Amino acid sequence: MPAFTLYGARGSTNTDRVRLTLAEGGFTDYELVLLNLQKGEQKSEENMKRHPWGKIPVISFPDGFTLYESRAICTYLAMKYSFPLVPSGQDIEATAKFEQAQSVEMLYFAEPAGKIAFEKFAKKFMGLAPNETVVSDALRAVEVFFDVAEGLLQHNDFMAGANFTLVDIHYIPLVQRLFACGYGDAVLSRKAVSAWWDRCMNRPAIQKLLTDDKEAAAATRV
Repeated sequence: MPAFTLYGARGSTNTDRVRLTLAEGGFTDYELVLLNLQKGEQKSEENMKRHPWGKIPVISFPDGFTLYESRAICTYLAMKYSFPLVPSGQDIEATAKFEQAQSVEMLYFAEPAGKIAFEKFAKKFMGLAPNETVVSDALRAVEVFFDVAEGLLQHNDFMAGANFTLVDIHYIPLVQRLFACGYGDAVLSRKAVSAWWDRCMNRPAIQKLLTDDKEAAAATRV
């Protein structure tokens, strides 16, 4: 029996955060159950019992313990299975910097980047036209964010300091969306940000997961 079940969806940036965390931890003892968001399976009675807002991802353990919200899931898994992705609890300064970096990602990056992903990526599959005003405003906020990040990354290799952590993983899916939507220059035009992105993407576990996903996607199109 797998250690737990991860309920998620292909193409879900929130699901990908959890999968990237597990890949970095070298953890494979889990079952991935994919829900079809276009068919509304996340709103099924069964999934609503797991996630009262009818969303994904969710993890569920055989003993009944269930957890939703991707960042909470990632932190829980890293602590439960001792992935080297969070600071030691004894280092309160490093923990504070980690928490600070998590707040920055959520408040200053994920919100505008998520709007771009929804308008330019998700709506495409929904057959809807993007709201270009929303995209334009969000893109300006993303550019401002990376301007600040450029200065911070002059002194640190990663977003929370010298080490790769969950915070960096949290960025990866939405930065990938920016590239997919044609806005990769927001990253590549800034030397320190671009170097940070290369360091993240060249990690073996991340490379393997992304390669496996591309191969799986290609196989479904054949």
